[in-house]
Amino acid sequence: MGKSCCQPPEPDQTSHNDPGWRLILWIALIANAAMFLVEIVAGLAADSRALQADALDFFGDAANYAISLGVAGMALAWRAKAALFKAATMLTFGLWVIGYTVYGLAAGSNPEPQTMSLIGTLALLVNLAVALLLFRYREGDANMRSVWICSRNDAIGNLTVLAAARGVFGTRKAWPDLLVASIMAGLAIWGSAEVFAQARRELAHG
Repeated sequence: MGKSCCQPPEPDQTSHNDPGWRLILWIALIANAAMFLVEIVAGLAADSRALQADALDFFGDAANYAISLGVAGMALAWRAKAALFKAATMLTFGLWVIGYTVYGLAAGSNPEPQTMSLIGTLALLVNLAVALLLFRYREGDANMRSVWICSRNDAIGNLTVLAAARGVFGTRKAWPDLLVASIMAGLAIWGSAEVFAQARRELAHG
């Protein structure tokens, strides 16, 4: 277990307003907004629940990066409150994806693996680039940590989308796509719990 899983990291009093941090957030915001548009169109065209779920995750991340930019220069308490809000959005995304996956099981779907593979690879490259830029800030306050967790989960999610594409291609069935959508929901719920716990600790310590 990493230190950040066992105890809250010491709040950095300067890095949250670091110009480099702000620049990375702007890059991440623009990249995620662009990928939302690409993936939602591709997901609908390919009838892929996993791609559509990943697209909505990109949209949520873009909104979260915008929130992080808005509170970057504020006191720790405000940044912790913003992290609580972001944890709530991550949880909402996870629950929505679970519901959407159940609907896919009932209504049926016919995902197109080639499109899933192509767009999943593009999304993975974008998320890896953003995650590498954010890596140095992964042990900051709850607000910074929430941004890192989002990027980390996104990269993991993209790998599962690629696995789903292979599964759909190999089996000619939709269940790998629906399974991956469920895994992405679990990642969002797990990440929200991590962010929520650290933000509560920061608020409790004033």
